[in-house]
Amino acid sequence: MTERELIQKAQNGESEAFGELYDQYVNRIYRFVFIKVASRPNAEDLTHQIFLAAWQNIQNFQFQGFPFSSWLYKIAANTVIDFYRTRKQEESIEFIAEDALSEFPEFAKKIDEAAEIKTVKNALQKLEPDQQTVLIMKFVDEFSNKEIAEILGKSEGAVRVTQHRALKRLKNFLQNNNEPRLDSKT
Repeated sequence: MTERELIQKAQNGESEAFGELYDQYVNRIYRFVFIKVASRPNAEDLTHQIFLAAWQNIQNFQFQGFPFSSWLYKIAANTVIDFYRTRKQEESIEFIAEDALSEFPEFAKKIDEAAEIKTVKNALQKLEPDQQTVLIMKFVDEFSNKEIAEILGKSEGAVRVTQHRALKRLKNFLQNNNEPRLDSKT
């Protein structure tokens, strides 16, 4: 059964069809959320909330040339933003367990195989939240700029600029092994 057929069946109230969509995407959504919130229990709770919201709003999904996963990531990104808003306390990436990023070896390889996970964590922590999100979506989840733009509600140009600035700041930090200036937009 195609994804489109599964979505249509889920929109008609067939929970088994939505269950298949869940099985297909739960690990990717969990990984995205886990990197952003740095806590397994919070990531599990938020992932549950994301799929509950998706199930409750599946009738609102429309086929517009983007994959179903883009819609899920938009829900995930908004759920993470709401999570931090309601907490009124910013947890940073620095609190990710040492082995957390190593669970996703492709992430460490794509950033810099020679860099230690702690150095990368510290560098990521210094980036703006939207820069973190773009880099995670691009290099961990391997989304295209078009998909990231759709998920975040930005233009492809804005995504490219954010990615460029984030990579430049990340590279600068990793090469110089010092904190990037917070007043710098590059």
